[in-house]
Amino acid sequence: MTQQEVSWKEKHVYKVRDQRSPVIIDEPESEILRSEVEPWLTALFQSEHLGLLVGAGLPAALHSLAKGYANAGMERMPLSAFSDQIDKATIESAKRAGRGNANIEDQIRVCNELIRGLEIYVTTDVYGSGKIRKELQKLKYEVAHGLVAFANNVLRSEHNVINAAKSEVAAEYLMNFLVSFSSRSATRERLNLFTTNYDRLIEYGAELAGVRLIDRFVGTINPVFRSSRVEVDMHYNPPGIRGEPRYLEGIVHFTKLHGSLDWAAKDNVIKRFALPYGASDITQYASDDQINLMVYPNSSKDRETSEYPYVEMFRDLAASACRANSTLVVYGYSFGDEHINRVLVDMLSIPSTHLVIISYDDDSGRVQNFYAQAKRPAQISLLIGKHFGDLQILVDNYLPKPAIDRTTIKMADLLKSRGLAQSDSKHIENEDKA
Repeated sequence: MTQQEVSWKEKHVYKVRDQRSPVIIDEPESEILRSEVEPWLTALFQSEHLGLLVGAGLPAALHSLAKGYANAGMERMPLSAFSDQIDKATIESAKRAGRGNANIEDQIRVCNELIRGLEIYVTTDVYGSGKIRKELQKLKYEVAHGLVAFANNVLRSEHNVINAAKSEVAAEYLMNFLVSFSSRSATRERLNLFTTNYDRLIEYGAELAGVRLIDRFVGTINPVFRSSRVEVDMHYNPPGIRGEPRYLEGIVHFTKLHGSLDWAAKDNVIKRFALPYGASDITQYASDDQINLMVYPNSSKDRETSEYPYVEMFRDLAASACRANSTLVVYGYSFGDEHINRVLVDMLSIPSTHLVIISYDDDSGRVQNFYAQAKRPAQISLLIGKHFGDLQILVDNYLPKPAIDRTTIKMADLLKSRGLAQSDSKHIENEDKA
């Protein structure tokens, strides 16, 4: 069944290799599909430039592994000041962005615009300005405390992942997921990892897996965000050899597109403050001025300071993706951010690029709409549905294992040189079938 007109909602859809259109299957079987999907992904992962974009689907999958249910979503914060106006504008903002249901990001964006507009309006003593000032102060207070409550919900999800009964299972699959992408040959360009999430699950998994993350922050005690795009890397000197440094493996360039829980604007710079992983209350560690918490699209008192890091990071995404011979893998991203979608469309305008979309579902229809509007089916691979988006099934069956692949290639070359390739390959196939 290859009818593109059929909705992808609650269906398993895949498109790999030279398939001309997406295929909808009722009951996917890992053993059969693995022979098609895994070699295709392995080949794509060897592209000259490899990127990974992770959305909210990853923390949801890890929370489900650890606790048996999904984590807290992006529900809007309760407001009493200007609530009717904000609710209406929030819904309209979500529709313009193609998201459908409004979330807290839409609400924050509307609140920022309203606060800035009212601040300008009450600069002169117009009629009713006194009452507006009181409501404005009330709105600022509610937004600040709503942000703190939202941050604490994200912290609670982090805490659940590392303290649940099955936390080791979740950590193992998180490590294997990251290693599948980061274990590229050191002579190839490093993996560029992007995430729209505010939590620090990727940082947690990278530490467990021994993956070193390089981002735009400089410093150890009080890291500061820098706008310079210097290609920082890591090398080592082999034992007994001086003057011939070699690239260190397991290095990843890391970018958090929407900010992070432990970022704050202070003294006209963006700093990363010490927030222990698994903490329950951000107010015990952050500064008193919670409105400066750098969670996109939240504004600090200085709007330019607030927008500056996000502009720089979106430039990093565009510079990384929009290059010849580039592959970008998207996991758990709902295609609800028009800024990111525009970058993906621009990337596909380069014929040698490829986009791999892995999603647990497409209930909103945004993935299907993006695929139809991009009009580049030959450059897009699809793995959509509860089967493909399940982190356990994905890691166990479909994601490549780089270390094993390299060993297999060396073994095949050795057997070929000895004239044993055909007989041994048949023996290996028989073992696989058994």
